[in-house]
Amino acid sequence: MNLSVPSQNVFHGLGALTNRELKKWYKDPFALFMSIIQPVLWIGLFGKAMNIGGLFPGASAMMQQVFGTTDYFSFMAVGMFSFVVVFTTMFSGMSFVWDRRLGFLNKVLSTPVSRTTIIVSKMCAAVIRATSQALVVLLIALALGLRFGPGFHPINLLGVLAVLFLMAGGLSSLFITIAIRTTRWETHMAVMNLLNLPLIFASNALFPIQAMPGWLQVIARANPVSYATEASRQLLLYPADAHKILTDFIFLGVFALVFITAGIVLSWRYLTR
Repeated sequence: MNLSVPSQNVFHGLGALTNRELKKWYKDPFALFMSIIQPVLWIGLFGKAMNIGGLFPGASAMMQQVFGTTDYFSFMAVGMFSFVVVFTTMFSGMSFVWDRRLGFLNKVLSTPVSRTTIIVSKMCAAVIRATSQALVVLLIALALGLRFGPGFHPINLLGVLAVLFLMAGGLSSLFITIAIRTTRWETHMAVMNLLNLPLIFASNALFPIQAMPGWLQVIARANPVSYATEASRQLLLYPADAHKILTDFIFLGVFALVFITAGIVLSWRYLTR
């Protein structure tokens, strides 16, 4: 039997490879703590310091018009979910680079495990990590004063989970796709540093799109982070607009499907020992 022939079952080895990725996370409490403390610091320091209502007494009407809520902290706290997902999924690609450098990838490629499974296991681990950490940030934000909108229902949290799942799946696939052709971790770090600022600041995670310059609005409206954040705010803070939520889900679904497909196709073409 030739062990280098990929298995016909694309799920063969998926659980083992996914669990291997997750072990790097849940068996390292310090890394888990550091991954959560950064968005919490943003929420606690920046979110509370930007007390717009306190800076401008009587600004409630203006804030309602600009932010859709009179509480900037709640507006920003929901944006931190996207912040967590972006920074967590970035390291799915880094894990791929290190597997290549340390020789683990070559060992996996010499087994019957499908190349599709290799990509999907990285994506699944990133999605689990990102959504779990975002939920922890949600609990901390609630403790710090996050207020749900008047139309909120607990079932809406399932919608937020679906939003985070789609964004994490698409972004992790994007970064893994970039890492497939990368052999140096320095190169991948440079790419991550190049992308993280536009993904966060050219979106509505911290400020509403309509308050941005025209040229930046064009970028923000094509940014998947904007759609994920808008959907989360519709479900948690605003009176739900079914048309907007459906549009956000369609965009995120297409985004995830495109990059998951791209990652799988490129893995079969470029993943070699």
